[in-house]
Amino acid sequence: MATHTTRMLIIGSGPAGLSAAIYGARAGMEPIVVQGLQPGGQLTITPDVENYPGFRDVIQGPWLMQEMQAQAEHVGTRMLWDTITSVDLQSGPPFRAIGDGGDIYEGETLVIATGAQAKWLGVPGEHELGGKGVSACATCDGFFYRGKKVVVIGGGNTAVEEALYLTNHSQDVTLIHRRDSLRAEKILQDRLFAHPNIGVVWHKQVDRFVHDEATGLLRAVALIDTITGEHSEIAAEGAFVAIGHAPATELFKGQLELDAGGYILVEPGTPKTAIPGVFACGDVMDQVYRQAVTAAGTGCMAALDAERFVQEREFLNIRKAVAAG
Repeated sequence: MATHTTRMLIIGSGPAGLSAAIYGARAGMEPIVVQGLQPGGQLTITPDVENYPGFRDVIQGPWLMQEMQAQAEHVGTRMLWDTITSVDLQSGPPFRAIGDGGDIYEGETLVIATGAQAKWLGVPGEHELGGKGVSACATCDGFFYRGKKVVVIGGGNTAVEEALYLTNHSQDVTLIHRRDSLRAEKILQDRLFAHPNIGVVWHKQVDRFVHDEATGLLRAVALIDTITGEHSEIAAEGAFVAIGHAPATELFKGQLELDAGGYILVEPGTPKTAIPGVFACGDVMDQVYRQAVTAAGTGCMAALDAERFVQEREFLNIRKAVAAG
C-alpha cells in the first residue's frame, strides 16, 4: 500500500478526465489520474468516431483515447491503474480516495470524471452487433445510417429525442415501446406523432437483434407482443437503444448532492460542486449532451477552476503567514 499526493486528483480517464489532466499538467498541478474499471471511458468501445473536431476522416475511439492519454502523460500527468472504492470529501482539502488494493490518493483538489454508462436491454445480439447496427447514441452514430431504415427502443425523453434527431438522416424511423403510452414530455410527443417519417409500434419488447448471415450486420429486430406474446420481426439496418443512462456516482452518494437521475449537481455553467475544491465534469454531471467534445470542454473548465482554487488558497495562506509574522 502506498499514499499518492497531488494538487489535482482526477477520478476517471475518459475525454473529460484526460482533458482536465492536460490542462492541469500544463498549469503545474502535477495531476494524478486514477483510470478506473474502463480506462478511456465509453470511447474505448466506440469503433467509429466521425464528429470529434480536427479529424477529416473517421477515427477509432480507442485510438483517440490512446492519443489523449499520451498527450496527458507527455505534459506531466501520472496515470495510475486502480479502482476507487471509497472517498472522503468532508475532511478536505486534501480530499482522500481509497483504491481497490488499499492505496491512498490525496488531492488538494478533486476532479470527478467517472462518466455514465448507457443502459442496455441485455438481449441476444445486442453486444455482438455493437457498432454493426446496434448503438446507444443517435447523435454519435446516426450519420452512418443515412437513407436507411432505423428503429429506436424506448419511451422516455431520450428515445423521442433520438427518434426526432434520426429524421435528419432517415426517412423511415420507427419507435418501439413496450407500453401503450410514452413517458416523454408532451411537447416531445406532439412533435413525434406529427412527424411524417416516424412510426410507433406499441406493446412490443425486443427479444433479440438479428444479423444478416452474409454481412454480419443488423438485419432485423425480433419482437414479442407484451399482451399476446406473439413473435414478430421488424426490418432495420440501425437500432438505437434509448432507455437511459446510469451515471457512475455511487461513490459520492451522501457526500455530494445528486439530481433525481443520480447525476452530480453543479453550479450552473460551471463544474463546481457544493464542496469547494471538488469539481465534476463530463457525463457524470451532464445528462443532456453526452458527447466526447462537450465532456472534454467541461474537463478543461474543471482544471481551470481547480487551478484558481489552489492559487486562492495559497494566496490566503501567504497573507495569514505575513499577518502572523
